[in-house]
Amino acid sequence: MNTFPIGGIHPSDNKEWSKDKAIEVIELPNEVLIPMIQHIGAPATPIVQKGDRVLTGQLIGQATGFVSANIHSPISGTVTAIDAYPNGQGQRRIMIAIKREGDEWLESIDRSTELKRECNLSSKEIIEKVKDAGIVGLGGAQFPTHVKLSIPDGQKAEMLIVNGVECEPYLTSDYRNMLERAEMMLTGVEILMRALNVERAVIGVENNKPDAIAHLEEVIARDNYRGIEVMPLKMRYPQGGEKQLIAAVTGRQVAPPPALPISEGVVVSNVSTAIAVYEAVQKNKPLIERVVTITGKHLGSTHNFLTRLGTPLNSLLDLAGGLPEGDVKLLNGGPMMGRAIVDITGPINKGCSGITILSGKEAARGKENVCIKCAKCVEACPMGLEPYLLSKLAKLQKWDMAEEHNTIDCIECGCCSYTCPSYIPLLDYIRIGKQTVMTNIRARATANKK
Repeated sequence: MNTFPIGGIHPSDNKEWSKDKAIEVIELPNEVLIPMIQHIGAPATPIVQKGDRVLTGQLIGQATGFVSANIHSPISGTVTAIDAYPNGQGQRRIMIAIKREGDEWLESIDRSTELKRECNLSSKEIIEKVKDAGIVGLGGAQFPTHVKLSIPDGQKAEMLIVNGVECEPYLTSDYRNMLERAEMMLTGVEILMRALNVERAVIGVENNKPDAIAHLEEVIARDNYRGIEVMPLKMRYPQGGEKQLIAAVTGRQVAPPPALPISEGVVVSNVSTAIAVYEAVQKNKPLIERVVTITGKHLGSTHNFLTRLGTPLNSLLDLAGGLPEGDVKLLNGGPMMGRAIVDITGPINKGCSGITILSGKEAARGKENVCIKCAKCVEACPMGLEPYLLSKLAKLQKWDMAEEHNTIDCIECGCCSYTCPSYIPLLDYIRIGKQTVMTNIRARATANKK
């Protein structure tokens, strides 16, 4: 059974807490906060004003560059403010506050539940609709999908890889989408194939999801989804990483930056993103909602909620019975790559696939000790880096040396910190180094243009 060749670990998947919880459509929020940055790239610019009345699906934030994404209202109501508000990580970001009044949608959006499979649009037309709808990668990366689909001159896509791995522990939103919305997802895959002008798509799914694998294979055969196959993969973290998934499926290795997956003839898209693409292209529905897993061993009840974007985090936690007693840690995402939540009034955004609640004991870090030169972090790194060295260079602020040792190649998977017997927060140090090096690289590029 296929997997990627370098590094990786085997943490407990802990998906049993929410994997059997069907997708629940929750009540509309009374108020939402819509960040103008829910994607990699330039923030969107608000195009509404305080006091404006907006409809569900209406464009309220305009993309400001090629690598940017449109933002749409997830509810109908009145714009009450455009100001800086804290997100879940406590960072203040420009957001549009909307108070709900009814549930009126743009007339152009098809709200029927009937599957609309036939698509006769050209590649260019599909990409334009995806762009207009503000679709980004829903696996967490939030990279604008229209950019991925826009193949640079001189290059050609050979195949599409669809990421159904969901290797992050605890999270099950993609898994439930594959089980419950397979027809929409597979039609979205067909549309992505049409946009890329490819005849083959492979859906990679780890073998801890046998029912999802069987269900997708059944639907593909029953409904004659040509050129699409499901590839079971050996369970291994971080197989959901783009480069690791490409290696697992094709055996090809994507070179370090600036090389991209298209250099190997591959484009990767998430299963939930494929559903959003289907809705955008076939139903004229922009990205205004997503499935969010609310999970944790000590939570009163776990869920997979279909929720409108901009919904406050605390309202989802209330629906799950509230936070457990005692010390807890909340993560936007899973325990390996998730970011700590410090403000539960912050909104759900496009990249939020789940909220994981850990007890204080589960979240506690061991006391940091000196490095014992065991090289476990090197063995675990899926990018072939030397985490012990990169972390030390960051601590010493040796930015040029960190750049020479390819710190920007780090995918921030956390394998190094997970395996360290000395409890050194390797990833924390490497993140600081990576961010500083990338800032320096951008500064040099700007200076060279002058």
